Amino acid sequence: MLLFIQSRGVTMRLQERMLRSIRQRTGNVILRADVAKLGSASQVSEALKALQAQGVLVRIGTGVYAKTRKSSVTGAIIPAGSLESLAVEALRRLGVSVSAGSAAVAYNTGRTTQLPGTFVANTGRRRISRKIAVGGRLVKYENNYGRSAASA
Repeated sequence: MLLFIQSRGVTMRLQERMLRSIRQRTGNVILRADVAKLGSASQVSEALKALQAQGVLVRIGTGVYAKTRKSSVTGAIIPAGSLESLAVEALRRLGVSVSAGSAAVAYNTGRTTQLPGTFVANTGRRRISRKIAVGGRLVKYENNYGRSAASA
C-alpha cells in the first residue's frame, strides 16, 4: 500500500521522483520541460516551488532552474555555477547558439584593454528577449542581425 503525504497539494512521491530526476542530470540547468512529464502542470509547479523552498533549485528564468550548492565561504545556498556558465548552458539547452559578445571578443583578441563590465551573449542572427538572472545579475544579448550586410 502506498502512503501519500500531502504537502501544499503536492504528493511527496512526485517531489521525490523530481529530485531523483534532477540529481541524475549531468548539467546544472534544469528546464521545466525536463520534469513536466512526471505530473500535471499544477503538480509540477507546486513540486518545483517546494524544491526551491528546500534550497535544491533556484529559478533563473521562466521555466529555467539551476541546481544549487553550499558556499564554501558563507555557507549559504547558491547556484551551482556562475551567471556566464548557467546562461550559456540554459540557452544551448533551449536551442539557441551562443558565443561571446563583441566586447569580450575585442578584449580576448587584444584589440582593447577594456574589460567587459557585464556578461553579453551573442545569439548570432537570432533575436531573443528571454530574461536569465543569477544573483541579481542579468544576461544582456546582442546579435548579428544587421551586421552581415554592413560587413559584406
